[in-house]
Amino acid sequence: MTANQFEQQDRTVEESVTNGIRAALGVSGLVSLIVGIVILVWPGKTAVVVAGIVAAYALIAGIVNLAIGIFSRKLGGWARVGYLVLGVVFLISSIVAFANLGATAAGLGILLGIFIGISWIMEGIAGLTMLGGAASRVWAILYAIISIVAGIMLLISPLWGVAVLALLLGFSLVILGVVQIVRALRFSPS
Repeated sequence: MTANQFEQQDRTVEESVTNGIRAALGVSGLVSLIVGIVILVWPGKTAVVVAGIVAAYALIAGIVNLAIGIFSRKLGGWARVGYLVLGVVFLISSIVAFANLGATAAGLGILLGIFIGISWIMEGIAGLTMLGGAASRVWAILYAIISIVAGIMLLISPLWGVAVLALLLGFSLVILGVVQIVRALRFSPS
């Protein structure tokens, strides 16, 4: 091969990689934009879809656990009973969730709000315990106080808090999606 052929082959590979990166950026930006718009336009329906996915997972997990409990030859008696009971619990959970996806979505929202609220409170407390090594105590204290107050607010009204977080997520995804699409269109390796 001549030097000119190597240069041409190198340019072809570089163009291929650049096009692949552009496509990846564009697709991820488009997905982000679409999901963000769906969350903003249909927040309740989006939550119901998530609840449906969780219910479907519970159905599949129930069937799998029942199958393990019934067909596994290597399990002892108590392990078999454990898998069977777990399978039944998953199946009952799935049936209840599918019977009322709206209530399931609300319940999942409340659980998520409580989890995030507790996490923020713990994060704030952890920040306060590390003040001795903080380079900027004022910022560390401010961060800890905001985190603790935000956590308490989420615990007071977890469903409302998750709804606000969902709106923030929707707006963020729309903005990030648009930025990512612009990056894809303008991407250049050099």
